[in-house]
Amino acid sequence: MPKLVVFLLVFLMDPGLVHAQDASPDTTDRRVVVNDVRLPASVLHALEAQYRVRVQNGAYWYDPACGAWGFAGGPTVGFIPAGLDLGGPLQADASGGTTLVFINGRQLPVRDVLALRQLVGPVLPGRYWLDAQGNVGVEGGPAFMNLAALVQRRARPNSTFYRSGITGVGAGRSGGTSYVLGEDWSVTVE
Repeated sequence: MPKLVVFLLVFLMDPGLVHAQDASPDTTDRRVVVNDVRLPASVLHALEAQYRVRVQNGAYWYDPACGAWGFAGGPTVGFIPAGLDLGGPLQADASGGTTLVFINGRQLPVRDVLALRQLVGPVLPGRYWLDAQGNVGVEGGPAFMNLAALVQRRARPNSTFYRSGITGVGAGRSGGTSYVLGEDWSVTVE
């Protein structure tokens, strides 16, 4: 899936979050905080120019190891490219989790554990790592499964469409067209 589509997938949870064609260079009045650090205007401008989106003012957490992101104090909303140099280090309490299940140092909230349980079955408390390819393992150990492969297997045969049972956002591809859709909005990229 092209980087633009992945970026749109996660920032289009609310149609007010992104205006795909009008990323503004004026970021002086903007307040975008990632992992408790306000993004400088230069970083915000570069991000919006590269992905042709406008990031809504707000506070977010971001996991650079796997690309997961969410609103500060909340569950995972989606995934963007991993490895971006955004904000400060990811904190254990970034998403307000109380489950004793940690991924890349972040304690997951109940909603994230429920989503994982839908995919893999029982989720045991512990400390795990997750990379951008979906590989997951116990901290300090090798991968024991690939979440991306599990998602692909659960998708219908010959279909590239997936809709989250948690967020309701869906994405897919047909021929040369990729799309992202929500309850009352959609974006198509050809």
